[in-house]
Amino acid sequence: MLSDIRAIAFDLDNTLWDVEPVLERAEECLAAWLQEHCPRLALSRDEMRAAREQLARREPHNAHDVSYLRVAALAAHAREYGYDERIAAEAFEVFLTARNAVEIFPDVAPALARLRLRYALASLSNGNADLVRIGLGHVFTVSLNAGQIGAAKPHPRCFERLARELALDPGAIAYVGDDPQLDVAAARGAGLRTVWMNRRAHAWPQELPPADLTVRDCAQLAAALRT
Repeated sequence: MLSDIRAIAFDLDNTLWDVEPVLERAEECLAAWLQEHCPRLALSRDEMRAAREQLARREPHNAHDVSYLRVAALAAHAREYGYDERIAAEAFEVFLTARNAVEIFPDVAPALARLRLRYALASLSNGNADLVRIGLGHVFTVSLNAGQIGAAKPHPRCFERLARELALDPGAIAYVGDDPQLDVAAARGAGLRTVWMNRRAHAWPQELPPADLTVRDCAQLAAALRT
């Protein structure tokens, strides 16, 4: 079914690792740092999230860039509570370091090693994971995120940029992701082939046409492609 593809592009969060515990830990590290260095900045996690959401609504042209939203909101909090706004960059680095301390699913590295012998590999994510910090930077020919592109999935611009960076027609690229809408439906709409990474054994949404291929992990993907 995917015999004519030349590249495989991956979503990252919840496709190559479980992101929820990572973000929880990153928020805890940020809160501890703020408590130590900016004790007057006594906002809850929910309050800071709400501030980022408000900022995204005020600046829709920046709503795709999760790093910008976090740094800009932290800078505003610092000013509000009488701190130098430059602490926002330091605080964000604390968050980002913990955010990139991911535990890659055990099937990922062996499967990627097999797949890269036959295909160009790429990543396309709405998040701000850093593959170099994570230790996977060398695996991918192209690595893109919403902040770089200026738009977030499901915007077609994301997949158009991916195809352009890979110098391939969209139909020669298979996009692998866990989200039926943001990953599968959006990639299909942009002309890519699609793989649903269903690690949690969810039911496929009945209103959507199925992906070209459904797999439970990267090992099954590599086996299906006979690598």
